Amino acid sequence: MKEIVLDTETTGLSVRDGHRIVEIGCIELDNLVPTKNIFHVYLNPERKVSEKALEVHGYTDEFLSNKKKFIEIAEDFLSFIKDKKIIIHNAEFDIGHLNNELSLIGKNKINNSNVIDTLELARNKFPGSGISLDALCKRFRIDNSKREKHTALIDCELLSKVYINLIDQKEPTLNLVENIETKFSSNQSKIDYYKKIIHPSEEELSNHNEFLKINLKKNYFN
Repeated sequence: MKEIVLDTETTGLSVRDGHRIVEIGCIELDNLVPTKNIFHVYLNPERKVSEKALEVHGYTDEFLSNKKKFIEIAEDFLSFIKDKKIIIHNAEFDIGHLNNELSLIGKNKINNSNVIDTLELARNKFPGSGISLDALCKRFRIDNSKREKHTALIDCELLSKVYINLIDQKEPTLNLVENIETKFSSNQSKIDYYKKIIHPSEEELSNHNEFLKINLKKNYFN
């Protein structure tokens, strides 16, 4: 089963204010394993980037000015996601912007039935807890140190790992120390530790006592 992990960056929050997409990143998963098949583009939004958006992703008007427009990459994008489930964190935002871009060029909108929103998965799984991408990375011990800015491909890479954890499909790891600590913690009231006890034989005790007598005399008289 193939799925697409998708993220976008934009000039601002709302399409109602005329904001547009400046970056699309997609990573393909095949049975939850990332393939080498990716889709990534920077886009000329044909408008200025808001100051708040610039703080988030760092893409300047000058950097985006010579990039392709959405209409130039639309067919390739639609072909890439065709007949695949789309995994998005906060899907309402990304799908809203993507459908706005598609509407502007007369294309059919993306059907929400093909979309899995990891924000909703996290909200249902961890009610009342932090469910941002960074918070989920921390919860699942996923290294997000590369995420200095919100860039589409890095966010897709992190989201693919978060998604696998959210649906409880993470591959088992041989974390023996953690397993042992967990085991003893859960049985703390029954046993504090386990140590095998070996009792010496009578002959071993006799030899040990004789050894002590001889050495005590030597130490005392020397």
